[in-house]
Amino acid sequence: MNENKNALNEMDQARLKLNIEHYIKYFIGKRTCEITKEEAFTVIALAVREFAMDKMYETIARYNKVGSKRIYYLSIEYLIGRSLENNLYNLGLYDTLRDIKIEGFPDISLQDIFDAEYDPALGNGGLGRLAADYLDSMASLGIPGFGYGINYQFGLFKQKFENGYQVEQADSWLEENSPWQFARYDRTVSIPIGGHVEMYTKPNGKTGYIWADTHRLYGVPYDFPIVGFDGKSVNYLRLFSAKTDEQLDLNVFNNGGYMEAVRDKIQTETISKVLYPSDNVISGKELRLTQQYFFVSCAIQDIIRRFMEKSNDFSKLPDYVCIQLNDTHPALAIAEMMRQLLDVYNQEWDESWDIVTKVFAYTNHTLLPEALEKWSSKIIGRILPRHLQIIYEINRRFMEFARSKFGDDTYKLGKVAIVDGEGDSQVIRMANLSIVGSFSVNGVAKLHSELVKKTLVPEFYELWPEKFTNVTNGITPRRWLVHANHLLCDLICDKIGKDWIVNLDKLRDLEPLATDKTFAKNFMDIKKQNKKRLVRNVYKATHIMIDPKSMYIVHAKRIHEYKRQLMTILQVVGDYLAIINDRKHPLTPKTYIFAGKAAPSYTFAKLIIKLINNVAKVINEDDRANEYLKVVFIPDYKVSVAEYLIPAADISCQVSTAGFEASGTSNMKFALNGALTVGTYDGANIEIREAVGADNFYLFGLTENEIRQKRLSYNPREIYEKSEYIKRILNAVNSTMFADSNYPQQFSPIVDSLLNSDYYFILADLEAFNDAIHKAEKDYTNAELWAKKAILNVARIGNFSSDRSIMEYAKKIWHIKPVD
Repeated sequence: MNENKNALNEMDQARLKLNIEHYIKYFIGKRTCEITKEEAFTVIALAVREFAMDKMYETIARYNKVGSKRIYYLSIEYLIGRSLENNLYNLGLYDTLRDIKIEGFPDISLQDIFDAEYDPALGNGGLGRLAADYLDSMASLGIPGFGYGINYQFGLFKQKFENGYQVEQADSWLEENSPWQFARYDRTVSIPIGGHVEMYTKPNGKTGYIWADTHRLYGVPYDFPIVGFDGKSVNYLRLFSAKTDEQLDLNVFNNGGYMEAVRDKIQTETISKVLYPSDNVISGKELRLTQQYFFVSCAIQDIIRRFMEKSNDFSKLPDYVCIQLNDTHPALAIAEMMRQLLDVYNQEWDESWDIVTKVFAYTNHTLLPEALEKWSSKIIGRILPRHLQIIYEINRRFMEFARSKFGDDTYKLGKVAIVDGEGDSQVIRMANLSIVGSFSVNGVAKLHSELVKKTLVPEFYELWPEKFTNVTNGITPRRWLVHANHLLCDLICDKIGKDWIVNLDKLRDLEPLATDKTFAKNFMDIKKQNKKRLVRNVYKATHIMIDPKSMYIVHAKRIHEYKRQLMTILQVVGDYLAIINDRKHPLTPKTYIFAGKAAPSYTFAKLIIKLINNVAKVINEDDRANEYLKVVFIPDYKVSVAEYLIPAADISCQVSTAGFEASGTSNMKFALNGALTVGTYDGANIEIREAVGADNFYLFGLTENEIRQKRLSYNPREIYEKSEYIKRILNAVNSTMFADSNYPQQFSPIVDSLLNSDYYFILADLEAFNDAIHKAEKDYTNAELWAKKAILNVARIGNFSSDRSIMEYAKKIWHIKPVD
């Protein structure tokens, strides 16, 4: 057996070496000694991709052989992260590459080559990273699962800071074609848009519809291999780029209309340029809607094409296909599937709707009303007139059913209607369409799923209680421990073996080692090394030097008021004022680390970023305080940044207003790497606290129920008047202490918002948050106690694996089994 394995390793090494040399010579076109680290990454990635594609073909053949049902995951974003190092490990080629000697190859370290890979700009935050983790788990478990999305050229944006303000720059990750992607021009799909709908009479006397005078777009698919752990299964993520067949109108060009000649091409390809274009203007809204339609039409057509390779009996479609909607962005897929079945394949309405409602499942990710998408009927009618007709008919039939249950209860009927309002103000509620058109609706944490049923859509729960379920989110240990924290991974493997990598519950075997002094020392030494790595990266990104011996308190996530980065920086201000006014020094030096992006049009969130950066500048330059307190904001937060930030954290701030965070996954990543959580009773925090133990979690703040009860009578100004601690902080923020010299009232909008509204209960929770931070600070000074708490967090976090989440989806919702 060992001889065969050695022979295979030698064959892989010879092939990999030959591939690399081939791509240097014939793809890069240089002598080996001349290539840069970026070119070295490209040729190695192309060479490794060949191994991945071989495994992908084997995987698809295995699925086809057993005729397996497939899950198609539709998500507007995927935050994939770098792939080379991850794929090398999963394919068993890491050591193989390390041992290869290529004559003339420059003296470039493997780490420098890994760092030369640019993060794919295909996502923004938790929604996109969750989708990427789920694809990893599907492949690792042998689940026939495939992702669909948009191949954004620029993604969201590259974040920079100028004078403390967030500045958005184009994130042109596809400037150089990704070596991981390969185009499938043979699978290009044609997409109609615009035009109008004409009625005609079918031979059977029924009314048919023709979508006429449309403009044609084309979706070109690019496949991105998703390599599962051990490389046995390789699925793929299919991303579509928008193209047009009208490259250049020569008549217009030759008559001097140079820009007009390529206008159609430019407008069409804009669809796949940027993730989440601003919807503050009508053109932005239209672009967002067009993006969502483009994406789901490409996906639905591709899914139907693949099904029809097996059968043209659409009644069998639910036996082979399940489509998971990752939030409401893909909700138009329901109307598009109906259009395809009715207009393209001539199915009847009742049969088509029966198929649709057996195929689609919907995951809700938010309780925020503004995040539940609504589209103007006027805009839909202009861009997608046939879809608007179909949605109207879905709504008409559904409302007949709803009346049979609710009678003339206009309140309940109004809450469940897909179509809301009349005239120019009429909107289509995409969450309602998703619920009506799906056979399953799930939340992503126990509390969140209960709130979906009880407060978000209780009328739908009354209609269909059997539709609603919970699948708590999870994270992939391959990315967030094996890949991101090699040293800790090696220590764990040395003690309990490698089974935990695919069965995270096995980390429980670490529990007895929480009081083992040798293991605890090794564990904390690794934390120190990870902190030193972070010091280097922070300095490179910000030119700020932080102390690796200080306590690292990290708040890293998308900037939003409900995530309460504002509360964290107010607590920092409180610490700073205690140092300079009261000469009260912390028990241990502390470094507060922020990371995250604000949406370009989210003015208040961007002002919070400015406040954080101004506070950081004042504290870091104040010799009275900077020995004890530092603040840094790492720009352009993305997966590759998270991979060196998370393993270094001591404290993870998970401080969302209770009842607002659906789940969160950064809380899981930090705990998996030995950080302790300071958090509210919200989202997955609740389940994490139950798992790791109340003694190993710093809980604070009002509960969702308490906030609901206080909402009508809440008076934040009264809290301000009664609390000297809070008053001193807000007065400082409202003064010139942190403001730019030419803008003394710079942060008054923040203070005014807190005193007059404080919708997210920051002042109500601020003192409790301060107490929790100081309790953690005290415990941190007891090295033995802290190590025990950190180890127990790692040992007890096993339930939060995305493998567990995916198996729950597979069993409870998709009814799909792994294919060995």
